[in-house]
Parts: sequence; structure tokens; C-alpha cells
Amino acid sequence: MSVNLGVPRQIVWNNEPVTTSIFKEPITARVKVGRFGLEGDLQADLTVHGGLNKALYAYPSEHYKYWMHQLKVPSLQWGMFGENLTTNGILENDVHVGDSFSFGSAEGVVTQPRFPCYKLGIKFGTMEMVKRFQVSGRSGFYLSVVKEGEVCPGDLIKLKEQSSSTRSIADIFMEEADS
Repeated sequence: MSVNLGVPRQIVWNNEPVTTSIFKEPITARVKVGRFGLEGDLQADLTVHGGLNKALYAYPSEHYKYWMHQLKVPSLQWGMFGENLTTNGILENDVHVGDSFSFGSAEGVVTQPRFPCYKLGIKFGTMEMVKRFQVSGRSGFYLSVVKEGEVCPGDLIKLKEQSSSTRSIADIFMEEADS
């Protein structure tokens, strides 16, 4: 549905400077997918975001309707949750660690669910959003890039190979959220 990029920016939160890259913007052009993510997309804190195992963050577009209702807003821009890829038809209940997907001419493997940090709260203007995100079970998932290529909005994301894992991203996320 959408390909989204962002770069680190400094904002003030609770009278303190915070550097974050959660403010992603949809793009319209084809972009290179490298081993560490999308060309032009940079991470503010590489100790918890980015790297080989979290090169791309995918978030299902289907969740946007839920969040618009929950937040009582008429719309949300793609990339609102800091995702690189806003997907369609791929939900956490059906995705497993190790599943392989193609998108554009690139390929990635699912590595883990996304666990929210305080910067999601900053993005939405309230730390309550972090808890709401966890309780919702709508985590999205990270991908490592196994084949570099290019992607653009509208490219299909297709399951290439399903993992033998029986634990879905939703199972892993809810298990961790409950602990």
C-alpha cells in the first residue's frame, strides 16, 4: 500500500531533546532496498532499531481502520506507526518468524514482532499509546533483507516460503506483552 521513509530529527518531549526517526513519510518513487533497509531511511538509535534483523518494519494497512476508530480521527497517514512498508492482506496471525516474502524485486525474512517504545507515544502525543498498542495485538513485524532490490508503492508483497514455526507473530507478541 505504501513505502515510507524517515530520517532522525530532534524534538522536545517533556522539556528534553529526543532524537527519533518514527516520523515516516510515504514516497511515490521506486526506492532501493539494501541489507540495512530502504535507501534514504535512517534510524536514530541503532541499538534498538534497524540493523540486519530489523532492516524493514511492515505494518498491516488493515489496522488503520481500527486505530482511526480507537483514536476517534477521520484518517491517519500511511507510515503513522513508523513502518517502512504498509502492507495489505498479511496479518500477524498468519505470519511466522522465518516466513519469506518478496516485495518489488527484493526479498525479506520475518524476524520478530515490533515491540513499541516510548517514541510511539511521542508520535501520538501520549505515552498511553504505547500500552494501547501492546494491548491491541497489532504489532506488525520486522524483516531482514535476504535479496536486495527495489520497491515502490503498489508493488505486491507475496509469501515465497512459509516457515515451519507454529508460533505466529501475534502469538509471540502477546506472550511477550503479557510477561
